[in-house]
Amino acid sequence: MSQELPLMRKATAVWLVENTALTFSQIAVFCGLHELEVQGIADGDVASNVVGQNPISSGQLTKEEISRCEADNNQYLKINRSSIDKNTKVKASKYTPIARRQDKPDGISYLLKYYPTISNNQIKKLIGTTDKMIDSIRDKTHWNIDEIKPRDVVLLGLCSQSRFNEIISQIEVDNSEQ
Repeated sequence: MSQELPLMRKATAVWLVENTALTFSQIAVFCGLHELEVQGIADGDVASNVVGQNPISSGQLTKEEISRCEADNNQYLKINRSSIDKNTKVKASKYTPIARRQDKPDGISYLLKYYPTISNNQIKKLIGTTDKMIDSIRDKTHWNIDEIKPRDVVLLGLCSQSRFNEIISQIEVDNSEQ
């Protein structure tokens, strides 16, 4: 039995009912639905307005996997994890909530104080800020410099511990090369 469920389970079930010779049981197990619900989809009672979603084009299944299960009713579909892992977005754009934006200068100050060799690009990648902000804090010309206190960027929630460790290890490698 498959533990991983496909994306858009009912739409996938609709497509499998319409386009394959799989049993209701096989479709139900793969989609995480009840067998009677799949039978209702086939009869048109359930999900009649749902458009089928092709699991082959989305990379969740292969034609060979469907053919294997059509040939033997005792076999169950297995989701193709390798293509789903490749499709997941690795890096999203950096969004900082309004409440946390006031903490960015404190985080920049922390990085500049404890890691003086850190580059502007590394700070921008880590926190998501501008060169102007970094330079003004480095030169102590920021408009609110008196209120800026160095605080840990991870504790402030401006970046994850793993991302912070990644950047710090890059800094250490750069320092050892010089």
